[in-house]
Amino acid sequence: MQQIKLFRGLETELARVEGQINQWLAEYGARVIQMSATLAPQSPAFGAQPASPSLMTHAPSDVLVVLLYEKT
Repeated sequence: MQQIKLFRGLETELARVEGQINQWLAEYGARVIQMSATLAPQSPAFGAQPASPSLMTHAPSDVLVVLLYEKT
């Protein structure tokens, strides 16, 4: 039976998210059928007041990884 698993993190934490996915795969023994990821659009940091529009800072974007898998 096919199932899904979601992993979430920030674009600044990609190594941590990759490690979390690899650890889960090794421990759970899943066979990945399909994997996809999305990177949320950047949005201004909460309360940010840039000196000019060209200096606007953004909060790190969310990353969502979706695995379609089967238990082996």
